[in-house]
Amino acid sequence: MCGIVGVVGNPNATDILLQGLEKLEYRGYDSAGIYVSNGAESGRLVKANGRIADLEAKVSGQLAGFAGIGHTRWATHGKPSELNAHPHQSESGRLVMVHNGVIENYAEIRATYLENHHFQGQTDTEIAVHLVGHFVEAESLSVLEAFKKALNIIEGSYAFALMDTENPEVLYVAKNKSPLLIGLGDGYNLVGSDAMAMIRETSDFKEIHDKELVIVEKDQVTIMDYAGNTVERDSYTAELDLSDIGKGTYPYYMLKEIDEQPTVMRKLISTYADADGQMQVDPAIVQAVQEADRLYIIAAGTSYNAGFASKKMLEELTERPVELGIASEWGYEMPLLSQKPLFIFLTQSGETADSRQVLVKANEMGIPSLTVTNVPGSTLSREATYTLLLHAGPEIAVASTKAYTAQIAALAFLAKAVGEANGNAKAEAFDLVHELSLVAQSIEASLSEKDLVDSKVRKLLGTTRNAFYIGRGQDYYVAMEASLKLKEISYIQCEGFAAGELKHGTISLIEDGVPVIALLSANEKVAAHTRGNIAEVQARGAHVLTIVEEGVAHEDDDIVVNQVHPYLSSIAMVIPTQLIAYFATLHRGLDVDKPRNLAKSVTVE
Repeated sequence: MCGIVGVVGNPNATDILLQGLEKLEYRGYDSAGIYVSNGAESGRLVKANGRIADLEAKVSGQLAGFAGIGHTRWATHGKPSELNAHPHQSESGRLVMVHNGVIENYAEIRATYLENHHFQGQTDTEIAVHLVGHFVEAESLSVLEAFKKALNIIEGSYAFALMDTENPEVLYVAKNKSPLLIGLGDGYNLVGSDAMAMIRETSDFKEIHDKELVIVEKDQVTIMDYAGNTVERDSYTAELDLSDIGKGTYPYYMLKEIDEQPTVMRKLISTYADADGQMQVDPAIVQAVQEADRLYIIAAGTSYNAGFASKKMLEELTERPVELGIASEWGYEMPLLSQKPLFIFLTQSGETADSRQVLVKANEMGIPSLTVTNVPGSTLSREATYTLLLHAGPEIAVASTKAYTAQIAALAFLAKAVGEANGNAKAEAFDLVHELSLVAQSIEASLSEKDLVDSKVRKLLGTTRNAFYIGRGQDYYVAMEASLKLKEISYIQCEGFAAGELKHGTISLIEDGVPVIALLSANEKVAAHTRGNIAEVQARGAHVLTIVEEGVAHEDDDIVVNQVHPYLSSIAMVIPTQLIAYFATLHRGLDVDKPRNLAKSVTVE
């Protein structure tokens, strides 16, 4: 959600800002803007409702400068509009600010300090920059002192980048609960909410921790706490290749990322197993699981579904009960916990605000934690006790695909490593390297059937308003993820149900022509029951499409998937559903990578 880019000391500031914002498009946004300066009081502000392309058209090569800030906005306060787009200016216009996050006490600030101020839009950000401006103009404070004073008043989540038009050679930035990084260039420096926005310019970064203020100049970076005490911190090198974040020859990132999943499986094998197939999971993480009496998986969205898909495997191999928690619920209503809990946070970005809220509480309670994420150096990675990386490469499309399958596979390595350490016979017999290699082959086989899936989807989902996925056991968990994928990008109202629950209410929604997609992995007894449910919905006029593992396939099934180990069937079975969502969206003429109202990285609660 939202994106920030800033630069100081580079004459190509406009280009750096625009291309950085383009790299942040995946986060989701509805408007964009930049402020660029070529010297004191010579700056220009340009904003546009809509896409980065609309902003670029307004800039049209006529804007040059050595410093600036840019922003992509995902509406929270105030509707999407040019007036509400960032950057925002103070009352006098001297200060310019961009902001990610939500200011909780904006109404109180306005009533207390800004009663006579005039506002252009309805955003909390405009109130924040007016507050800083108020302290500069009404109390004659320096911009730095005014910013510090404002930061000690503002409550909520934020990442700020602030410019003084009278001194554009300095950027003032601060953060709390919202991601922000400093990029170290050659003779210039940058700021961004994501390393991808700056990776063309540098791979050298400095972290900013919560409630830290940073003064960014072209030749130095000064980090301090809100009291003004200087903080020393080393830089780090991002493990990110610019070529990884391009679409290449693909029309959409989502299709590219779907196709990358066999490579991700093999990358995980090479990372977490040696040449002899022995597990290479951090022994400290293994020990933490051994010492726990219950594992709590905290996640949201697709990661939450991946947790359910991994639950049985984790329980059987680690011999520890596993409980799932929705991060946005647990942040406010922590349930009764066991005596020795371990919290496992599943998060693609490592910046999910809901999950971080739970992690902060877990740290306060002294509960050990493990973050399973795709982004090293992310907030949840830094703040958890341990980290297990997905090694899936950048995921740009809003609809997560390879992160979901990588999370299940990474947890499989963890489960096997713990099981072997415990002497669990099932874990010792589970040849994960071989089985995951078969999964990679199964994915490749499914990907070779794109034309088949396309033709099935065109007939089944081309014009429908709603649809259902059904399955039992592990297939139910896949149905949850499959339905999420379909509705988030194609806007088809879709729900995933445990097939046996149809008769407990849902079957009342089945009528002539309703699409029902049935999932049947290779458990003969369970599959037989699911086929009974298929007959029930067909009797009521449903149009059924079956996705079946070959061990229980019938001649008239629609899509047949290579059979894999039951612990890993959720990976193999989900691939056709990802393609179904992709093609359904294409046929409806929608943007596959950037669905409406959604953001890739949910950085506000």
